[in-house]
Amino acid sequence: MPELPKAFIDRCHSVTPKRPKTVIDHILEHGFITTEDLKEIYGYNHPPRAVRDVREYGISLTTFSVTGSDGRKIAAYRFGDVEAKRFTKISGRTGLSKKIKDALTEKYGCKCFIYLEEIDKSELQIDHRVPYEVGGEGTEHNPDDFMLLSGSANRAKSWSCGHCENWNNSKEKTICLSCYWAYPENYTHIAMRQLRRLDLVWQGDEIAIYEQLKAEAHSLEKEIPAFVKEILEKEIGRKHT
Repeated sequence: MPELPKAFIDRCHSVTPKRPKTVIDHILEHGFITTEDLKEIYGYNHPPRAVRDVREYGISLTTFSVTGSDGRKIAAYRFGDVEAKRFTKISGRTGLSKKIKDALTEKYGCKCFIYLEEIDKSELQIDHRVPYEVGGEGTEHNPDDFMLLSGSANRAKSWSCGHCENWNNSKEKTICLSCYWAYPENYTHIAMRQLRRLDLVWQGDEIAIYEQLKAEAHSLEKEIPAFVKEILEKEIGRKHT
């Protein structure tokens, strides 16, 4: 690894939360870190989340491929542009996030854009529709370039994006713009795979309906998703006969 500027090293050492600090310290010592290192050495079962933490602190990481212990290609990460200046959590991202969250909740309400469940505003997380690693931060902070997600939806999106060919190699913004994880209301693929999905949430009085579905599915020895699909298919078939 080439010699790093002192200012960059100081910026690395200024990051104190355990997860990003672990990634940074490993790269400083070894030159790069792999998804296998993150899982086997440090016990992080979701490596893209740990890497994303580092990027959110304004430290650029680039992704490349190496051969893992089982002979398969795996992702690895090293420092990117050490001179790059990014708007970060440390330099005031919290203030920006509040403004964006306020604008989005005023326009769409306090609900997850993926699961459409209504949750407390404090539990909603802000995420770029197009991942920063592909689309960058942009010159203006337009609220509609972001989305509100529950914690579980954000983790699901992060995992899917981290395993996407476009994220790891092509980095074409137009591909992300047509993805489910950017615009679940209007998409043509999910992480470059020809899939369609429907996430259903039962809340409040609706929970009783879910429990009925669950009980009936169990009595038929079927999984709930398959059982719900079957009901929908029968209803569509009935309307076309």
